[in-house]
Amino acid sequence: MKKRTITLIAALFTIVLVKSQVAVGKQSVSNSSVSMEFADTENRGMILPYVEDKSGITENGTIIFDTTDNKVKYLKNNVWFDLSVDTTGAADLAIQTSKTENTSAKTVIGSNGASDTTNGILVLSDTNKAMVLPKVASPQLNIINPAAGMMVYDTTSRQLAVYNGTVWSFWKP
Repeated sequence: MKKRTITLIAALFTIVLVKSQVAVGKQSVSNSSVSMEFADTENRGMILPYVEDKSGITENGTIIFDTTDNKVKYLKNNVWFDLSVDTTGAADLAIQTSKTENTSAKTVIGSNGASDTTNGILVLSDTNKAMVLPKVASPQLNIINPAAGMMVYDTTSRQLAVYNGTVWSFWKP
């Protein structure tokens, strides 16, 4: 059973590295300008990595859930910007506290594939494609048990929604 699981994981990573577009929860990507696209038929979001020490992160565009202050943040020009706004965020770190990080774990999606040297767990390497977030109508009402660091596109208010473990924050360009 363990060998079969390892083989399945290896095959999945091989498929992801070879394919330049990935559909999650659906059969195919619906737009050629997309590296990664989520199905919009379920009330689920994408959970960002929980980061306890962001001092070594230098890649502009990185998005994390910062456990030092329980906020969703992104990096731009070496400055972290807060997407959570609210200061009452909370996260249960018990799921990762006893684990050992595999510092070489990385999945690259896009045309640069395995040659991409960007640090990160999930790297979208295309320079002409984007990621489409999971689409949820009114996530504050329809996602029953959101996790800290969750991010979705709210199709009702047509804006980015991030959850800090306590409340949702909404961003409209």
